[in-house]
Amino acid sequence: MHISLTELERESFRKSPVHGIDGRVKILMTLAIVIYAVWLPRMDALNFQKLALLEIYLIALLVLATLEFSYIALRFAIAMPFGLGIAVLQPFLRQPFNSDFTVLFTLPFGLSATREGALFGAIIFAKFLVSITAVILLSSTTSLSDLVASARRMGLPREMALLFTMMVRYLFVFSNMLGRIRTAQKTRCFDLMNKNVPRIWTLHQIGYTISSMFIRSYEQGERTFQSMLCRGYNADAQVYVGRKALSLPDVSVVVLTTGIIIAAQMGFT
Repeated sequence: MHISLTELERESFRKSPVHGIDGRVKILMTLAIVIYAVWLPRMDALNFQKLALLEIYLIALLVLATLEFSYIALRFAIAMPFGLGIAVLQPFLRQPFNSDFTVLFTLPFGLSATREGALFGAIIFAKFLVSITAVILLSSTTSLSDLVASARRMGLPREMALLFTMMVRYLFVFSNMLGRIRTAQKTRCFDLMNKNVPRIWTLHQIGYTISSMFIRSYEQGERTFQSMLCRGYNADAQVYVGRKALSLPDVSVVVLTTGIIIAAQMGFT
């Protein structure tokens, strides 16, 4: 299944109560949940109950947003190997903050899994799952341009706002450009998994593709900068963002998220 960047971005323009929440609220909500998840103790079995409550809350918001399941699954599939890979290694490591270890089983080459390492790995994965769910909720219900505008309203420096604005505008341009290159390669029977050609030749073709993208990016950047200068761009240029007041639903989400975090912390102690 191939899903383009444009199709993923189109999900953020759906109409739902979650999509309608102000971008600033969703950014703050994501930061609060991620910071709280990371802040939890490293070796506390109660972390699972606290994180489970947050995960249920986030999943409820995902369901309320009426997002396409295949797109959400793809985002999770991209991120899961990183967190899962780190968590799986923990039972075989000796964490410096633990003094005593209980061996669960022993493997060849002197490897042994410990109970403490397994607990630490499970907590890491639970924290990762909650954090990545919060980020996926934010990215799936907020367009890139709205994210930049919301960050600007929250005090993001104008230089960074300008850079992010340019990135958002041309990210899809270069995505389509890479898609045309891949289509041209396929029409010439180029396949990364083809075992009938030398692997070094395949690596050369990948290198040519990357270098071609760099050259096209540089040329596009030069043309864009010259166009900006012709339209009056200078060092004092501002990215205009209109004022936007928070509505009652936005405030309600802030209160609800804060209440969920407090309930998780106070309810499982």
